[in-house]
Amino acid sequence: MSRRLRIGVSARIQYGDAAKPGYLKKNIYYLEQSFARWLQSAGALVYLVADVVDRDANSLTLADYAAELDGLVLQGGTDISPQMYGEEPLRPEWAGDPERDRYEIDLLRRFLDSKKPVLGICRGQQLINVALGGTLYQDTATQKAGAQVHQDVAIYDDKYHHVEILPGTRLAALYPGIGHAKVNSLHHQAVNRLGKGLAVEAQAAEDGVIEAIRLEGAQYVAGVQWHPEFLHGRDDGVLDAAPLLQDFLRASHENIQSR
Repeated sequence: MSRRLRIGVSARIQYGDAAKPGYLKKNIYYLEQSFARWLQSAGALVYLVADVVDRDANSLTLADYAAELDGLVLQGGTDISPQMYGEEPLRPEWAGDPERDRYEIDLLRRFLDSKKPVLGICRGQQLINVALGGTLYQDTATQKAGAQVHQDVAIYDDKYHHVEILPGTRLAALYPGIGHAKVNSLHHQAVNRLGKGLAVEAQAAEDGVIEAIRLEGAQYVAGVQWHPEFLHGRDDGVLDAAPLLQDFLRASHENIQSR
């Protein structure tokens, strides 16, 4: 291969407030530094993919991004709107971000159409599930019987639990001999009913919350509920983030070679 992999990352959105000064008045697409560093650690070139709002501008579409890039990573972030899976928010604060949802689902579908690898992180896993017809727990703690606490905003990425990696899965092959692993937990929504063609690869050891999924078949589409970018490079007993990233990038490389 004569060039580095070009990996697209869906954008988080910070919405502008006219009452605030300077750039805070404007909408901002952004990427957390740790996320970029994780992808760059394996030699990938990272491209933040902005939504295409003006559909007439040079006829640019999200499909053009899918055509030019080698793979897609869906970032974490705000809740997914329950309206995306046919429900109304049970509380106003769970209304999510329908604008970001529509943009990311459109972007995901362009990569699915292009048969290119996709990796979803936290919200990204949830988005894959919803885009393929699945549903979410709007709030795991109150909707799933026996659920443990999966989010503590006061300590953010210092909240941990253990996951069970299911034997015989591709994820298990990436982590041989590791049946249980310590990961971070930063979410209050979670996968409920699985989307079409998806299979579970890991679940929370304490309560069975789905922690990793994969699309069955030839195309590489996978998601994890934890944030591997915050675990990158650590040797303190947390799950190594490198094998997951290397597997995704290897699939992106193989996809290029097969074309």
